[in-house]
Amino acid sequence: MPVHFGGCKFDPETIITQRTTALGISYETDMALLEHYIPEAFELLAPEVQVTFSKFTEINWMQGGQYNLINVAAPVRFHGKKDHLDGAYSLVVWENKTAPILGGREQTGIPKIYADIEDLHIVRPHYSTTISYEGNTFLTMDFEAAGPINGEELDEITSRFASMNTLGWRYIPKVGAPGAELSQFVLYPQGMKVEMAQAGTGSLAWTELTPMQNPAQYYIISSLASLPVKRVTQTTLTEGTTILHAMGARVIE
Repeated sequence: MPVHFGGCKFDPETIITQRTTALGISYETDMALLEHYIPEAFELLAPEVQVTFSKFTEINWMQGGQYNLINVAAPVRFHGKKDHLDGAYSLVVWENKTAPILGGREQTGIPKIYADIEDLHIVRPHYSTTISYEGNTFLTMDFEAAGPINGEELDEITSRFASMNTLGWRYIPKVGAPGAELSQFVLYPQGMKVEMAQAGTGSLAWTELTPMQNPAQYYIISSLASLPVKRVTQTTLTEGTTILHAMGARVIE
């Protein structure tokens, strides 16, 4: 939209590439509380919340532009009539540019919304970032690097990141009435060619905001903040190239 000006030609071979620096922190939480946010079509595979900061640069479809992203997901298995697959179900994705938000929401069902996302602040071996809305911080992430990952462990990370199933819920509400005009689950295949990975210790903290501080998102942040951080299960800093098969996304049933 707007449709009347035309649009881009559909090319099923379109591949989105972007240089990526990603900081991922996963943590164990309460199974029952997390299941409350997982649709019935999915089976929650572990009581784990996966929070990833990504800085994307040299983006081909943005003519070399860049943006930052925070993805909050959980590991799931989809049980459909036709499709049965494992992946990461996106609970919410914050981005700091409009263009990737619009494409990701309408085309592939990824629940993208806006936030101010700081680049990584780096005083080696320390890395940190903050995520805020109109000056009100609601998430902080910190990482202390312990050294590069090599050998078989790097091979395992490279293999795991090479192909990832991102799963979203494409929900378009009716106009002037309650309920959905369109409601379907979508598979968005993507991967990352990892060139460097570092191990270390990480931590994060959610800060609840009031409706005055963030009128459209406070309830989302409060829901995530209510999930206890029992223990951090994995922390990794990676660099490489992300490959998104945007036109390869499909509805799963």
